Amino acid sequence: MAKDSVQLAIELEREEDGRWIGEVPDLPGVLAYGQNRDEAIARAQALALRVLAERIEHGEPPSWHDPPARRRNLRAFR
Repeated sequence: MAKDSVQLAIELEREEDGRWIGEVPDLPGVLAYGQNRDEAIARAQALALRVLAERIEHGEPPSWHDPPARRRNLRAFR
């Protein structure tokens, strides 16, 4: 992994109706639903990348809260 790369976590939760929610807590507003766990992960990853790309494009800093040592890969907790 590159020296200046960032790792983010996706938190998962299953709704009562069976859908899954994937959320990246370090990127406000990155929350995606999926019919299954893998779909929720994929959608949350895609949304997180779009949010980061948009911020870079507009010269905005990212808004994560944890120091680098506490960040995790852009994949789900297991």
